[in-house]
Amino acid sequence: MEHDLSPATLAELRRPRPYPAVSVLTPTHRREPGNTQDPVRLRNAVAEARKRLEADPAVTRERRAEVEQQLDRALAEIDPAYAEDGLAIFAAPGEHQVWTLARTVPERVVLSDTFLTRNLVAAHTAERPYWVLSVAADHVTLWNGGAGRVVEERAAGFPMTREPEDFDPERMERIGDAPSTFRDERTRQFLRDADTALARLLRTRPRPLYVTGTEAALALLREAGDAVRGAVHVPHGGLAHGTPEAVWQAVRPLVAAEARRAAEVVTGELESARGRREFAAGVDELWQSALAGRVRLLAVEENYRATVVDAGDHLEPAGPGDLDAREDIVDEIVERCLETGADVRFVPDGTLRDADGIAGVLRY
Repeated sequence: MEHDLSPATLAELRRPRPYPAVSVLTPTHRREPGNTQDPVRLRNAVAEARKRLEADPAVTRERRAEVEQQLDRALAEIDPAYAEDGLAIFAAPGEHQVWTLARTVPERVVLSDTFLTRNLVAAHTAERPYWVLSVAADHVTLWNGGAGRVVEERAAGFPMTREPEDFDPERMERIGDAPSTFRDERTRQFLRDADTALARLLRTRPRPLYVTGTEAALALLREAGDAVRGAVHVPHGGLAHGTPEAVWQAVRPLVAAEARRAAEVVTGELESARGRREFAAGVDELWQSALAGRVRLLAVEENYRATVVDAGDHLEPAGPGDLDAREDIVDEIVERCLETGADVRFVPDGTLRDADGIAGVLRY
């Protein structure tokens, strides 16, 4: 099951496929009682995909069998223990992927020549992903953070381990001799190598960065290179060999404080835009502005959703049973804004109460 959406991965997902490329989306639940119905809902969604394949005259029998086999393989990979708020299955001839999302999605089955990615993009943006680098004299671990948790990231050469020589870092820390460890030139070179590897990662996958370690380790790392100089430093040792939960608890207050600060910055920009008449609010106005590429900053409340129908020149709230309802119009707006270079920010529920949950700053 996949979770981290890098730019390269997104580009690969958007690549045209031989028809049919099948996208199956379904909401899921992290805990009881909601998660007890998730397997049934998922099987029903996949069954609907099979019916669509069978009913489509453009799909040959051989191609249908191949895609159904990929759907079966995807189902076998799903582990309910890792369920979040949504699930996406992508299947095409010769390939399949399963994505777990920290944002709910509408139940949907789509057959096309590309996979449906807008819900992944919106979920990834809402998650506000970040990196955590945990540093010790003999080990450096990279953690992938977002949505209330961190997981170890094995990429870009991480984790990095320094082969034991004539020192015992754990003993030195216990007896209070850690500073001498970090004056050692071999340790300096080890941390310089970590900084270089981190810089390569940040060039292709830029995110906010938190760095944990003892004061001595952080001081040396600041001297060793450039990649960590703009990071938030967390003076907490032992996390290079720690558990994901321990790392999350160490950075959690700082991540929450940064989220609050970012929300305050966004609301300030929105207020300034009102005075300049560059402010837009509501799904219909933001959708039109997004289509025209006019949105510079988009702000969306974290759990804001809207179901609409396209009336041609504007959007209207969908009624019960509307067959043309668009359940993920907010995710469509998010993806369109990102594609036109807008800054997209998710803010706590209630922040945009006077703007119906979604607002933006326009370019002109």
